[in-house]
Amino acid sequence: MEIEDLRTFVEVADAGGITPAANRLGVSKSVVSRRLARLEDSLGVQLMARTTRGAGLTEAGITFRDYASRVCAEIDQAKETILPAGNLLGRLRIAAPLSFGPIHFAPVFAEMARRHPQLHIQTSYSDRFVDLIAEGFDCAVRVGRMPDSNLLARRVGPIQGRFVASPDYIEKYGAPETPEELLNHEALMQGTEAWHVVSGDETISINPRGRFKADNGVALVAAALAGIGVAVLPDGLMTEHLASGALVPVMTRYPIAPAAIYVVRPPGQQQPSRKIRLLTELLIECFGQEQHATGEQSPSGRPDDS
Repeated sequence: MEIEDLRTFVEVADAGGITPAANRLGVSKSVVSRRLARLEDSLGVQLMARTTRGAGLTEAGITFRDYASRVCAEIDQAKETILPAGNLLGRLRIAAPLSFGPIHFAPVFAEMARRHPQLHIQTSYSDRFVDLIAEGFDCAVRVGRMPDSNLLARRVGPIQGRFVASPDYIEKYGAPETPEELLNHEALMQGTEAWHVVSGDETISINPRGRFKADNGVALVAAALAGIGVAVLPDGLMTEHLASGALVPVMTRYPIAPAAIYVVRPPGQQQPSRKIRLLTELLIECFGQEQHATGEQSPSGRPDDS
C-alpha cells in the first residue's frame, strides 16, 4: 500500500470527485484513477462509488477515510521530526487575496520556495472567502477583520487603510466628514459589508449603500479613480494614487478601525504544521514590524477583505 495512494484517496473523498482532487494534487485524472484502483485492489474492497456527478464514498470508504487521513498526517509529522533543521518536504496549498496577494504576498511565498527547494507551494489567488476545509487548503493569508469562525488565526502584521475619493467626486458631491454624512454618499463596496470606524474610544459600524460593487480591491480602486464614489481601501493598493493626488483621503477624523494580516488554518492538530509555522514566521519578518505580541486565536469581527 503506497502512501501516495492513501493521500489521493483522502483528496478524492474530501473534494467529492476525481477531477477536483486531480486539480488539488496537480496531477492528471488518469493518475488519480490509477492510484484509487491500486488502493482498492490492495484492500480488496471498493472505497469509491463512481457516478456521472463525481465519486462518493461507499460504506467501507467512509470508515477507511478517517484512518487514512490520520495515517497521512502521522507520516507527515514523522518526516518533519527527522528532517534536518530547516528542511521542508511535501506540499503547501495557500489561499491568498487576489487584490493584495500577487504584489505583496507572492514575493514571500517565492522566498519560502527558494529557502526550501524540496517544498511544493501551490497558491490560489481569489478575493472570495475560500472554504479552507472543503477546498483542501492548508492555510490562507487574509487581510482585514476576521469573522467569527472555527478556524485558527495568527496575526502577522498590521495593515493600514483609509476612506478615499477622487477630486472630481468631491467637487461634485462634497467630502463626507462624519459617519452620518457618509450614509448619504455612494459607497464602493465588495458586497454588503459593514465599515468600521473609530470614534473616540469606541468603534462604530456603518452600513453604507452604493450602486458599484466588486469582489476585487483593484476594481474598487478603478471605480474610485473614476469618481463613482467613496471607497475604503488598504494603502498598499493606492500608494501612487495618493501621492499623485488622484485619490484624496476623506473622513480623516474617523479613521478605519485597526485591521491586520492573518494566517488562518483549519482546526485539527493543536499545533500548526512546521510548513505553516515557517510561513507565518516569514510573513512576520516582512509585515510584523509594528505588531504587538499575539498568539493564535479564534478570530472575531467582520472581514473587510479576504
